[in-house]
Amino acid sequence: MFDKLETYLEANKARFEEELIDFLKIASISTDSDFATEVRKGARWVHDQFTQLGLTSEIVETEGHPIVYAESPPVVGAPTVLVYGHYDVQPTDPLEEWESPPFEPVRKNGNIVARGATDDKGQMLTHIKSTEAWIQTIGKLPIQLKFVIEGEEESGSENLRPFLEARKERLAADIAVISDSSQFSATQPAITYGLRGLAYFELLLTGPNRDLHSGTFGGAITNPINTLTKMLAALGDSAGRVQIPGFYDEVLPLSNKERRQFADLAFDEQAFKKQLGVKGLSGEEGYSTLERRWARPTFDINGIWGGYQGKGAKTVLPAKAGAKFSFRLVPNQQGDRIAQRLEQFLKTLLPSGIQMELVNHGHGNSVVVPLENRFMAAAADAIEQGFGKPPVYIREGGSIPVVSDLTEILAIDTLLLGWGRDDDNTHSPNEKFNLADFHKGIKSSLYLWHEIAQKSAASI
Repeated sequence: MFDKLETYLEANKARFEEELIDFLKIASISTDSDFATEVRKGARWVHDQFTQLGLTSEIVETEGHPIVYAESPPVVGAPTVLVYGHYDVQPTDPLEEWESPPFEPVRKNGNIVARGATDDKGQMLTHIKSTEAWIQTIGKLPIQLKFVIEGEEESGSENLRPFLEARKERLAADIAVISDSSQFSATQPAITYGLRGLAYFELLLTGPNRDLHSGTFGGAITNPINTLTKMLAALGDSAGRVQIPGFYDEVLPLSNKERRQFADLAFDEQAFKKQLGVKGLSGEEGYSTLERRWARPTFDINGIWGGYQGKGAKTVLPAKAGAKFSFRLVPNQQGDRIAQRLEQFLKTLLPSGIQMELVNHGHGNSVVVPLENRFMAAAADAIEQGFGKPPVYIREGGSIPVVSDLTEILAIDTLLLGWGRDDDNTHSPNEKFNLADFHKGIKSSLYLWHEIAQKSAASI
């Protein structure tokens, strides 16, 4: 059976790449209304892929961009897997830094270079192509698959949660699979079993009713920018610890087993610094770089504004100042509790003459999938078949909000099986996806459906 399946993959490699190129030509930028027609074209392209395979598929309208839903027939006695992905992409700016037009894919050094190549068109397509291989050679899948492919991941997924809640019964599954992340290294595949959460805020400070002359009024009026910098500085200390009272109360510490596991990974700190163009690293004292990136909470200022920004000098005492900042959260931390504690703390720092507005831009909680989950072994065996070596188990410092949504709404865990690389320029100019990994991802996905069916049957 597998000889037949792998022969099909090999015979269709060139076509798979050409279809990926066609997909990447669609400028499905969800954040810009000027590209709404292209976004819909992307949804139609995905929908057509499913209908050509004989799957039940529909384009589900939302208040924003459509969601493509497709499913294969149920398989009696076998698990159901929900596959999530997205067909929308990030904006292309700064355009001048692209070495080739972002929606004119080119092959370069074994990669395909285009916006959306790795995030998430290329990775998502691997699961569609593995499904095709099963249907075209064996005639059916060993499990039932349900696909949810959205068009707003890069613009906040505003309409995804209502979709999940409204179709909770129809979307019922035993496990979810997402490929929208990276391997541990270019030669080491991985399974990501944990994600940090996110709490994002904007602090707006107002002082006098207009900008003032800093010579005439300086020393008598509280400066909003001075205040802002002091308040932001008070949120963290020199040891990398967040200073909000109670911030660490619910933090679930890393187990000794996990710390040993991270330490055993072949992480080259010097190469990491070189890749990022920095001469030193920093973070919470007492933890390694991987521990700080993957499993410890953080505070980062994401943007700051106020006062005069033009050329030359202008001695202004500004009326307003603001900043956007975020906290990465770890297991057991709750975004709503962090928001309450943050606001209380900031109020204690607010001086006379300044008004404060704290805007909560939302949060998502962290997720950790138990390594003992019965589908982890299936994923590991499938990846070994596809990549030729077993995966390592890692966490990811970023957030994928849909993972916590799937846990909270559908009560299922998620297998995060990333085929990308950490130098794929995700969200940056010259985004790429390694074509060898594209095909290894298809092969891993092909074996994944079999392994999930086999190991589930064995556990009954």
